[in-house]
Amino acid sequence: MPRYKLTIAYDGTAFHGWQKQHPPDAKPLRTVQGEVEKAVMESVREKVHVLGASRTDAGVHARGQVAAFNCEQVMEPERLIEAITTRLPDDVQVLEGAVVPETFDPIQDCTSKGYRYQLAWGRRRATSRPLFDRHYTAWTHYALDIDSMRAAAAHFVGEHDFASLTRLNHGRESTVRTIHDCTVTALEDDRLHVDVSGDGFLYNMVRILVGTLIEVGRGRLAAESMPALLEARDRGHGSVTMPPEGLCLMWVQYGA
Repeated sequence: MPRYKLTIAYDGTAFHGWQKQHPPDAKPLRTVQGEVEKAVMESVREKVHVLGASRTDAGVHARGQVAAFNCEQVMEPERLIEAITTRLPDDVQVLEGAVVPETFDPIQDCTSKGYRYQLAWGRRRATSRPLFDRHYTAWTHYALDIDSMRAAAAHFVGEHDFASLTRLNHGRESTVRTIHDCTVTALEDDRLHVDVSGDGFLYNMVRILVGTLIEVGRGRLAAESMPALLEARDRGHGSVTMPPEGLCLMWVQYGA
């Protein structure tokens, strides 16, 4: 039975996240997995289960989500991509498709993921707050010290216990993760990107991490306090959870 791997992009604004959700005594919520699964089943004309690499939250976007499914139907990847995408709504696209071994698991076989958080900051101009890209860029009205944020971000690189930077009742057995890179890039017009890559992420981890960097940028936390914050392993030491619209899953990597 063929197994297909898909690379998917989506605008998460109107979705309740990636994972299918069926509230009791109510209609299923609109999710990316639900829409993709429906389009795949219409394309191959059989029931399938589409498994995604990352369970992005409501409002979070993706440029490189990876998913996989098995089916009896044998199709050329290019033809399959076209068939699925023409059946998808305007806020989801399949970018790539490939036949992979039956043992391929988009979750377990993942070696690293990369996220980007887009942020507008400050209020030196009346137009500082995002308008036309408000669904893809978060905003804070505080002035930020970018150099301090960069110094703080460097402390997150490496293997650490990130219990201070995840939601309570996160449901994971271990909160230890390895961050490969965490960089703050200043752009024009008081904008910045925070790019974070690692072997895996906890629930809301990137959004809390960015909120913590903003506290550093405001001067409310010292960059040098990040090791102590991690060592505390206490959510109360982390900062606010930033809104979802600034976050995008950029890529998922497999193999070395």
